[in-house]
Amino acid sequence: MKLPVVFILLTVMIDAMGIGLIVPVMPALIQEVNGAGLGTAALWGGVLATSFAAMQFLFGPLLGALSDRYGRRPVLLLSLVVLAVDYLVMAVAGTIWLLLLGRVVGGITAATQSTANAYMADISRPEDKAANFGLIGAAFGMGFVLGPALGGFLAEYGTRAPFYAAAALAAANAVFGYIVLKETVDDRIRRPFAWRRANPFGLFRHLAKLPGLGPLLLVFFIYQVAFTVYPAIWAYYTAERFDWSPGMVGLSLSLFGISMAIVQGGLIRPMLRLMGERGAVIYGHVADVMVFLMIGFVSSGSWLLILTPLAALPAVITPALQGIMSKAVGDDQQGELQGALVSISALAMIISPMLMTFVFYRFTEPANGIYLPGAPFLLAGVLIAIALMVFMRSAPPRPSLNIGGSTPP
Repeated sequence: MKLPVVFILLTVMIDAMGIGLIVPVMPALIQEVNGAGLGTAALWGGVLATSFAAMQFLFGPLLGALSDRYGRRPVLLLSLVVLAVDYLVMAVAGTIWLLLLGRVVGGITAATQSTANAYMADISRPEDKAANFGLIGAAFGMGFVLGPALGGFLAEYGTRAPFYAAAALAAANAVFGYIVLKETVDDRIRRPFAWRRANPFGLFRHLAKLPGLGPLLLVFFIYQVAFTVYPAIWAYYTAERFDWSPGMVGLSLSLFGISMAIVQGGLIRPMLRLMGERGAVIYGHVADVMVFLMIGFVSSGSWLLILTPLAALPAVITPALQGIMSKAVGDDQQGELQGALVSISALAMIISPMLMTFVFYRFTEPANGIYLPGAPFLLAGVLIAIALMVFMRSAPPRPSLNIGGSTPP
C-alpha cells in the first residue's frame, strides 16, 4: 500500500481516535466546568456538538471547493493543525464557554473526512470506489477501537488527559502528511473557485438537480440524523441506565469499532459482490431498524454488550451510498460532492444532538413522568425506516461520463 494512502487511512483513524478519546469523559468534563447534573450535562453536550456541526455545515462546501481549486494536500494539512489546536483549547478550558469556542474553531476546519474521501476518489477506479470508501470506514472503525479504550484508560489520570493525547495525535499526523502526501489535483481536474459552489444551500440545489441524486442525498441526511444517536447519547445513556464508568463506556465503543472495522474492512467487498451497492443499502437499513429497537428496550448492560457488535452490521450503508453517488458526478466534482456530504452530515449533527439529548432529558428526568432512557434509539429506528422508504422509491442515478474538465455549477 502506498504511503499517501496509508496517510489517508491514518488520518481517518486518528480523527476517529480523537472522537473516541474524548467521548467517555465528556459527561464528566461538562459536569466539572458547569457544575450540573447528568441530564443538564447531556443538554450542554448537545449544544457543543451542534455548534461544531453548524460550523462544519457552513464551511464544508467552502473547503471542498478549495480542495478542488488548490488541491487536497494543503486543505488536509491545515485541517489537522487546527484540529490539534482545538483539542488543546478544550484541554485547558475552565468554563463551558471556552469549550464552546474550541468546538466552533474545530468545526470551521473539520475537513479531514471530506478531503480524505475526495483523495480516495481521485485515485480509485469507478468500480473500486465503494470498496475503497469501505477502507476509510474500516480505518474509522479501527480508530474507534483504539480511541475509546485509550480514552477510558487516560481518564484515570484526569478528565483533561484524553484531550492532550488527541492533540498530540493530530499534530504528529500533520507532520507525517507533510512528508509523504502527494497532490492528486492536477490541471486536468482542477476547477476555478466560485463562491456560489461554496454556499451549502446552492451546492445542494445543484447536486440535487443531477438525475437520481436528490433522493440519495435525502436518504444520506436522514441516515446521518439517526446514526448520530450513538455519539450524542451513548455515554449518557449507559451512565444513566447501567451506571457505566468512563472506562466501561470506552471499552463498549472499542467493541463497536472492532465490529465496524470487520464489516467495512473485510466484509464489504463480498457483500457488495453478493448484493450490489443498492442491495447493501437496503440490507443496512433493515438491520439498523432491528438494532435500534433492541437497544431501545435492552434490559441489562450485558445484553447491550452483546448487541454492540450487531450495531456495526449496517455499516455498509455509508460506503455503498457514497459509491453510488460518487459515480454519478465527474472527476472534477469529487471534492465538491464530498464537501456536500460533509455539510449534510454536519446539518444532521446540528439537528440530531439537540433532538436526541432533549428526548433523553425528557424521558429521564423524574419530574417528566415517563422513564424511558432508550427513547432516542427508538426514534432513530423510526427515522431509518423512513430513509428506507425514500430509498426504495428512488431511481438509480445515471453514471457520469465526465472524466475531466469543468462541470458547470
